[in-house]
Amino acid sequence: MNLSVLFYLIILEVDSISKENDIQVNDQIRAREVRVIDSEGNQLGIMSLKEALRSAQEAKLDLVKIVPNANPPVCKLMDYGKYKYEQSKREKEAKKKQKVINVKEIRMNPNIDDHDLRVRARNAIRFLEDGDKVKVSIKFRGREISHTKLGEEVLSKVAEATKDVGVVEKKPQVEGRNMVMIISPKQLRSE
Repeated sequence: MNLSVLFYLIILEVDSISKENDIQVNDQIRAREVRVIDSEGNQLGIMSLKEALRSAQEAKLDLVKIVPNANPPVCKLMDYGKYKYEQSKREKEAKKKQKVINVKEIRMNPNIDDHDLRVRARNAIRFLEDGDKVKVSIKFRGREISHTKLGEEVLSKVAEATKDVGVVEKKPQVEGRNMVMIISPKQLRSE
C-alpha cells in the first residue's frame, strides 16, 4: 500500500471516530478481513478478523473500526475507553471557552416619554456591557402604523444613547406592526 493511501486513511480516522453511532469495537465488527493499524500508526496489513482480535487482545487494546467504507475496512488498535475519556475532556474544554451571546429585547411605543426612553437606554447599555445583543422594538397600535417616522426617531435616540458601547447591527426595519433594530456590543464587532 502506498503512502498517500495510508495518509488518507489516517485522515479519515479522525472523521469517522468522531461519529459515535458508527463506531464498532471488538466483537461488533462484522467484516471477514480488515486492514489493521497499530497504536503507533504503523500498518500491520490485511488480516482475518480473528487474527486482528487476537493481536488486539495480546496488546491489551481494543480493535476499533475507523474507516468502515474502505475495502477491506480499516481498524486500529487503541485503548477505546481512554480515547472516549480524552475526547469528552476536549469537548468540555471547548465548551468552557465558548461565549454564548443572548439577544435581549427592549419594547417601546412610538410616543414614549423621555424619562422612560432614558431608562430603557440604560438597560440596553447594561445588556451590551454584559456582552449581549439588544433587539429594540417599537410596537405600533391602531393608526400609529401610519407614523413610522416617530418610531425611527425613537430608535435613533436609543442608538445615539448606546453608541459608546454598541453598534447598530441591523438598521430599523418595519416587520408587521413592529419596527425592529438590533444593536451588538462593540467588542464583538472588533473580533
